[in-house]
Amino acid sequence: MKLLIIMLSAGSLAFASFNYSISPITPKIKSRMINGGSYRNGCPVGLESLRYLNLSYIGFDGKEHIGEMVVNKAVANDVVYAFKKLYEIKYPIRKMQLVSNYGGSDFASIEADNTSAFNCRPVAGTNRWSLHSYGKAIDINPLENPYVSKSGRTSHKGSYKYLSRIRSGSSAAQRALILRGDAIVNIFKSLGWRWGGDFRCCKDYQHFDKK
Repeated sequence: MKLLIIMLSAGSLAFASFNYSISPITPKIKSRMINGGSYRNGCPVGLESLRYLNLSYIGFDGKEHIGEMVVNKAVANDVVYAFKKLYEIKYPIRKMQLVSNYGGSDFASIEADNTSAFNCRPVAGTNRWSLHSYGKAIDINPLENPYVSKSGRTSHKGSYKYLSRIRSGSSAAQRALILRGDAIVNIFKSLGWRWGGDFRCCKDYQHFDKK
Protein backbone atom coordinates (compact mmCIF):
# COMPACT_ATOMS: atom_id res chain seq x y z
CA MET A 1 0.00 0.00 0.00
CA LYS A 2 2.95 2.32 0.58
CA LEU A 3 3.84 2.01 -3.10
CA LEU A 4 0.26 2.84 -4.08
CA ILE A 5 0.31 6.07 -2.08
CA ILE A 6 3.61 7.13 -3.65
CA MET A 7 2.11 6.57 -7.08
CA LEU A 8 -1.06 8.50 -6.24
CA SER A 9 0.90 11.52 -5.13
CA ALA A 10 2.18 11.93 -8.66
CA GLY A 11 -1.19 13.17 -9.86
CA SER A 12 -3.70 11.22 -11.92
CA LEU A 13 -3.83 7.52 -12.77
CA ALA A 14 -6.40 5.03 -13.98
CA PHE A 15 -7.08 1.75 -12.15
CA ALA A 16 -8.82 -0.50 -14.66
CA SER A 17 -12.13 1.34 -15.14
CA PHE A 18 -11.69 3.49 -12.04
CA ASN A 19 -10.49 7.01 -12.79
CA TYR A 20 -9.66 9.94 -10.59
CA SER A 21 -7.91 13.29 -10.49
CA ILE A 22 -6.48 15.36 -7.65
CA SER A 23 -5.98 19.07 -8.24
CA PRO A 24 -5.48 22.29 -6.24
CA ILE A 25 -8.48 24.56 -5.77
CA THR A 26 -8.68 26.51 -9.02
CA PRO A 27 -10.21 30.00 -9.26
CA LYS A 28 -13.35 28.41 -10.76
CA ILE A 29 -13.76 25.94 -7.88
CA LYS A 30 -12.93 28.68 -5.36
CA SER A 31 -15.72 30.81 -6.83
CA ARG A 32 -18.16 27.90 -6.62
CA MET A 33 -17.25 27.26 -2.99
CA ILE A 34 -17.54 30.89 -1.91
CA ASN A 35 -20.70 31.64 -3.88
CA GLY A 36 -22.17 28.34 -2.76
CA GLY A 37 -21.56 29.07 0.90
CA SER A 38 -19.19 26.20 1.74
CA TYR A 39 -16.12 28.41 2.15
CA ARG A 40 -15.60 31.91 3.59
CA ASN A 41 -13.08 34.00 5.50
CA GLY A 42 -12.41 32.58 8.94
CA CYS A 43 -12.53 28.91 7.98
CA PRO A 44 -9.97 26.84 9.93
CA VAL A 45 -8.07 25.82 6.78
CA GLY A 46 -7.02 27.81 3.75
CA LEU A 47 -7.84 26.80 0.21
CA GLU A 48 -4.19 25.92 -0.34
CA SER A 49 -4.66 23.05 2.14
CA LEU A 50 -7.58 21.60 0.17
CA ARG A 51 -7.77 19.49 -2.97
CA TYR A 52 -10.52 19.03 -5.56
CA LEU A 53 -11.14 15.40 -6.52
CA ASN A 54 -12.97 13.75 -9.38
CA LEU A 55 -13.79 10.11 -8.63
CA SER A 56 -15.44 7.28 -10.52
CA TYR A 57 -18.37 5.66 -8.73
CA ILE A 58 -21.23 3.25 -9.40
CA GLY A 59 -24.60 4.98 -9.15
CA PHE A 60 -27.89 3.64 -7.85
CA ASP A 61 -28.73 3.11 -11.52
CA GLY A 62 -25.86 0.62 -11.82
CA LYS A 63 -23.99 2.87 -14.25
CA GLU A 64 -20.59 4.51 -13.96
CA HIS A 65 -20.45 8.19 -13.01
CA ILE A 66 -17.82 10.78 -12.16
CA GLY A 67 -18.33 12.58 -8.85
CA GLU A 68 -16.61 15.54 -7.23
CA MET A 69 -15.40 16.20 -3.72
CA VAL A 70 -13.17 18.64 -1.81
CA VAL A 71 -10.92 17.19 0.90
CA ASN A 72 -7.83 18.14 2.85
CA LYS A 73 -4.65 17.48 0.87
CA ALA A 74 -3.37 15.37 3.78
CA VAL A 75 -6.12 12.76 3.19
CA ALA A 76 -6.54 13.01 -0.58
CA ASN A 77 -4.63 9.77 -1.23
CA ASP A 78 -6.68 7.97 1.44
CA VAL A 79 -9.91 9.09 -0.18
CA VAL A 80 -8.86 8.01 -3.66
CA TYR A 81 -7.77 4.61 -2.35
CA ALA A 82 -11.06 4.12 -0.43
CA PHE A 83 -13.28 5.09 -3.35
CA LYS A 84 -11.25 2.90 -5.72
CA LYS A 85 -12.03 -0.02 -3.41
CA LEU A 86 -15.72 0.97 -3.23
CA TYR A 87 -15.82 1.10 -7.03
CA GLU A 88 -14.27 -2.37 -7.25
CA ILE A 89 -16.89 -3.91 -4.96
CA LYS A 90 -19.62 -1.95 -6.78
CA TYR A 91 -20.80 -0.18 -3.64
CA PRO A 92 -23.60 2.13 -4.91
CA ILE A 93 -23.54 5.88 -4.36
CA ARG A 94 -26.56 8.00 -5.24
CA LYS A 95 -24.66 11.20 -6.09
CA MET A 96 -21.41 12.97 -5.28
CA GLN A 97 -21.43 16.75 -5.57
CA LEU A 98 -19.95 19.71 -3.71
CA VAL A 99 -22.04 21.00 -0.81
CA SER A 100 -21.80 24.34 -2.60
CA ASN A 101 -24.45 22.99 -4.99
CA TYR A 102 -26.81 23.08 -1.98
CA GLY A 103 -26.00 26.55 -0.73
CA GLY A 104 -23.56 25.19 1.85
CA SER A 105 -26.52 23.60 3.65
CA ASP A 106 -25.71 20.26 5.25
CA PHE A 107 -29.45 19.62 5.66
CA ALA A 108 -30.18 20.23 1.97
CA SER A 109 -27.26 18.08 0.89
CA ILE A 110 -28.51 15.22 3.07
CA GLU A 111 -32.06 15.62 1.73
CA ALA A 112 -30.60 15.10 -1.75
CA ASP A 113 -28.77 11.98 -0.48
CA ASN A 114 -25.52 13.59 -1.54
CA THR A 115 -22.13 12.11 -0.66
CA SER A 116 -19.79 14.98 0.28
CA ALA A 117 -16.79 16.02 2.34
CA PHE A 118 -15.60 19.61 2.90
CA ASN A 119 -18.06 22.14 4.30
CA CYS A 120 -16.95 25.00 6.55
CA ARG A 121 -19.44 24.62 9.40
CA PRO A 122 -19.53 23.94 13.15
CA VAL A 123 -20.63 20.70 14.75
CA ALA A 124 -24.42 20.99 14.99
CA GLY A 125 -25.45 22.72 18.21
CA THR A 126 -21.91 23.82 19.15
CA ASN A 127 -19.30 26.44 18.35
CA ARG A 128 -16.66 23.81 17.53
CA TRP A 129 -15.52 23.36 13.97
CA SER A 130 -16.64 20.10 12.40
CA LEU A 131 -13.95 17.91 10.85
CA HIS A 132 -15.79 18.64 7.61
CA SER A 133 -14.43 22.19 8.01
CA TYR A 134 -10.93 20.75 7.73
CA GLY A 135 -11.80 18.49 4.80
CA LYS A 136 -11.12 15.42 6.92
CA ALA A 137 -14.63 13.96 7.08
CA ILE A 138 -16.92 12.37 4.50
CA ASP A 139 -20.66 11.63 4.62
CA ILE A 140 -21.73 8.76 2.34
CA ASN A 141 -25.32 8.10 1.22
CA PRO A 142 -26.69 10.09 4.18
CA LEU A 143 -30.39 9.21 3.79
CA GLU A 144 -29.72 5.48 3.92
CA ASN A 145 -27.15 6.05 6.67
CA PRO A 146 -28.61 8.72 8.95
CA TYR A 147 -27.41 10.56 12.00
CA VAL A 148 -29.45 9.08 14.85
CA SER A 149 -29.70 10.84 18.20
CA LYS A 150 -29.34 9.07 21.53
CA SER A 151 -33.14 8.98 21.71
CA GLY A 152 -33.28 7.15 18.37
CA ARG A 153 -34.52 10.03 16.22
CA THR A 154 -33.35 11.45 12.93
CA SER A 155 -34.17 14.76 11.24
CA HIS A 156 -34.87 13.43 7.75
CA LYS A 157 -38.13 11.69 6.83
CA GLY A 158 -36.40 9.85 4.01
CA SER A 159 -34.28 8.08 6.61
CA TYR A 160 -37.11 6.75 8.79
CA LYS A 161 -37.27 3.41 6.98
CA TYR A 162 -33.55 2.86 7.51
CA LEU A 163 -33.53 3.29 11.29
CA SER A 164 -33.80 -0.45 11.93
CA ARG A 165 -30.30 -0.94 10.39
CA ILE A 166 -31.29 -4.28 8.90
CA ARG A 167 -30.51 -4.98 5.26
CA SER A 168 -33.51 -6.49 3.49
CA GLY A 169 -33.15 -7.20 -0.19
CA SER A 170 -30.55 -6.36 -2.82
CA SER A 171 -31.75 -3.02 -4.16
CA ALA A 172 -29.19 -0.24 -4.50
CA ALA A 173 -30.61 1.51 -1.44
CA GLN A 174 -30.30 -1.67 0.64
CA ARG A 175 -26.76 -2.31 -0.57
CA ALA A 176 -25.93 1.32 0.30
CA LEU A 177 -26.64 0.68 3.99
CA ILE A 178 -23.45 0.90 6.03
CA LEU A 179 -23.52 -1.78 8.72
CA ARG A 180 -20.95 -2.98 11.22
CA GLY A 181 -18.49 -5.35 9.59
CA ASP A 182 -19.27 -4.21 6.04
CA ALA A 183 -16.45 -3.86 3.55
CA ILE A 184 -16.84 -0.07 3.40
CA VAL A 185 -16.26 0.20 7.16
CA ASN A 186 -13.21 -2.05 6.98
CA ILE A 187 -11.76 -0.11 4.05
CA PHE A 188 -11.84 3.21 5.89
CA LYS A 189 -10.69 1.72 9.19
CA SER A 190 -7.69 0.15 7.42
CA LEU A 191 -6.63 3.71 6.57
CA GLY A 192 -6.99 4.91 10.16
CA TRP A 193 -10.40 6.56 9.76
CA ARG A 194 -13.22 6.44 12.33
CA TRP A 195 -16.78 5.39 11.53
CA GLY A 196 -19.70 7.29 13.04
CA GLY A 197 -21.54 4.02 13.62
CA ASP A 198 -19.10 3.41 16.47
CA PHE A 199 -19.89 6.68 18.27
CA ARG A 200 -21.17 6.27 21.83
CA CYS A 201 -23.26 9.43 22.23
CA CYS A 202 -25.26 8.86 19.07
CA LYS A 203 -24.87 7.12 15.73
CA ASP A 204 -23.73 8.84 12.55
CA TYR A 205 -23.82 5.97 10.08
CA GLN A 206 -22.96 8.10 7.04
CA HIS A 207 -19.86 9.60 8.63
CA PHE A 208 -16.16 8.75 8.31
CA ASP A 209 -13.36 11.00 9.57
CA LYS A 210 -9.65 11.12 10.23
CA LYS A 211 -8.27 13.37 12.96
